[in-house]
Amino acid sequence: MLYKLSLKNIKKSIKDYAIYFFTLILGVAIFYVFNALDSQTVMMNVSSSTYELIDLMMTMLSGVSVFVSFILGFLIIYASRFLIKRRNKEFGIYLTLGMSKRKISLILFFETLFIGIISLLVGLGFGVLLSQIMSLVVANMFEANLTKFTFVFSASACIKTIIYFSIMYLLVMIFNTISVSKCKLIDLLNGAKTSETIKLKNPYLCIVIFIISCIVLGKAYHMVTVEFLTLQEAIDIMKPIIMGAVSTFFIFWSLSGLILRIAMSIKKFYYKGLNSFTLRQFSSKINTTVFSTTIICLMLFITICLLSACLTMKNSMNANIRELAPVDAQFTVNMNMDKYYDKYRNYGYNDSQIKNSHYTAREMFELFGFDITTYFKEYIEVNTYGTPDLTMNHTLGSRLESIRTSFPFLAYDTMESIMKISDYNKVARFYGINEYSLNSDEYMIIADFKSMVNVRNVALENSETINLFGHTLKPKYKSCQDGFLEMSSNHINTGIILVPDNVVDEEYLVQNHLIGNYKTTDREEITNIENNINKLDKDPKIKEYLLPSGTTKLAIREATTGLSAMVTFIGLYLGVIFLISSAAILGLKELSESSDNKERFKMLRKIGTDEKMINKALFRQIAIFFMLPLILALIHSIFGIMFAVKILEVFGTDELLPSIIATAIFIVIIYGGYFLITYSCSKSIIRERY
Repeated sequence: MLYKLSLKNIKKSIKDYAIYFFTLILGVAIFYVFNALDSQTVMMNVSSSTYELIDLMMTMLSGVSVFVSFILGFLIIYASRFLIKRRNKEFGIYLTLGMSKRKISLILFFETLFIGIISLLVGLGFGVLLSQIMSLVVANMFEANLTKFTFVFSASACIKTIIYFSIMYLLVMIFNTISVSKCKLIDLLNGAKTSETIKLKNPYLCIVIFIISCIVLGKAYHMVTVEFLTLQEAIDIMKPIIMGAVSTFFIFWSLSGLILRIAMSIKKFYYKGLNSFTLRQFSSKINTTVFSTTIICLMLFITICLLSACLTMKNSMNANIRELAPVDAQFTVNMNMDKYYDKYRNYGYNDSQIKNSHYTAREMFELFGFDITTYFKEYIEVNTYGTPDLTMNHTLGSRLESIRTSFPFLAYDTMESIMKISDYNKVARFYGINEYSLNSDEYMIIADFKSMVNVRNVALENSETINLFGHTLKPKYKSCQDGFLEMSSNHINTGIILVPDNVVDEEYLVQNHLIGNYKTTDREEITNIENNINKLDKDPKIKEYLLPSGTTKLAIREATTGLSAMVTFIGLYLGVIFLISSAAILGLKELSESSDNKERFKMLRKIGTDEKMINKALFRQIAIFFMLPLILALIHSIFGIMFAVKILEVFGTDELLPSIIATAIFIVIIYGGYFLITYSCSKSIIRERY
């Protein structure tokens, strides 16, 4: 009997469970998809290093999955609370008819079990289909060959999903049993008729708290943007986060007391249409709204910043490969290390390596038996120089103290990297970037790391001169010019001083750079060449001579692809889960409110209110609940993204706008979709039997 009653209840309450079902199915599907990513690699033809990156990514995603399971578990319990509350009157009738609380708990047990099984099966089915599409995304991201493409089912992801959701549902069943056991008959029968008492808060107190909260929030914004470089310790970073969260709560608390008071003072607005009814509906559950709205606002804020930052990082890194890795390989060897003996000993080089540091990169390769001309169709060799007489202390000139105050953590005593203008132009022609020219008494600085560009520009704008090898040079430009020497996936050039050729003293040569393109374009052949170079590390000469270090376009591409994949998948995983959870909590709460308010809407119809006005009032009520946390989350996100931009400077932020647009699309589709579903279901609920 209880079994049949449970099935009948689910069928009867399918409208109430619509968002619950939808959320659970999405949660299960997303959980499966991201935990099944490793199964997609079996059909991809990728290098061993790429497999290692994918393994690392899966390890990260497994850790994230534990966190996600807690979020989904909280969501399920939160949803169950509202669904039980929705049926208070039904449970009260059961008790009145003589049914024991134990049997009511069994009804809830069966209902929860059926919902869980159905959601799990549908979600897994949906997840398996989505994972096939995800395999194409993964293959495209890792530039893999999909000749072995087959339909893949991940048993491990399925088992993990079942175990995690079984544990969640076990907790839900325990929660439901405890909730029913504590219920009183009078509360169950009158629960739908009872609203929180609307206590108009002292408006002056609300105004004071609102102003104080805004000031605290403004200080938190200032700390994560203007005072960014002072946030060095974990506790320093936590301060603005805690300040922002607490001030968010009190902003909503003060607004909850001001909105109704302000609206009531504007008679024309308050008594227009059903505005008074809508605002009273909003205020009738004000106490629970403040806390839940705060949580949802913070979750939306995290979602917006996380998705925007992750997508920006991924897009920027992919764009950087084309710009910052324009040739096949670059190798660098330190030279004349015995000139600064103690410095290099501290870096871990032995005496023999320091003594023998007078070979160029090409000569050192030949010494190890690797002939450059065999593998490279073209290459160039250039040098960089350095002297203790030219550090940032000298290039910043009279602006040093003011800059040191603002940026106390920079290494001001580090030797500047110096390069002949002809050598740099040789690199520029090879890279296909801008070339420059200098007069005999001029210098210039090339850099692409934005924070350091801003620091150096302070001195350049002041036309600070430098003294180098007996020559006094003035800056040709009032700002750093764009350029780089070392290939990378990020903008890492903090500054290279370009000077006329005749200024440089060859005794101060510190590095030789070999840059070239392979004779082949075949990826497998290139991999073999680079494997041969890596094997040179095992040569016994490594103990006496220093093998050139460097990087290649292929290595940069694989490392960038792996990192961008991890960032993208983790960002999407958490972002979508947070977004779904926020929207689902609001949707379930509003459905519960609509169910409780059926009698009130019925009363509106009895006094002659037409259906159009009722629907408009319902729409506004739901819109207030959905928009209030989103608006403040968007304001938070402006400063959150500014903070993220400073962190992402090394990767580049040129792709920020497309990422923000993509994030906005996610929010419109998921958050807006939940809003429309909630509104549609709420209309259906209040129209029942009429």
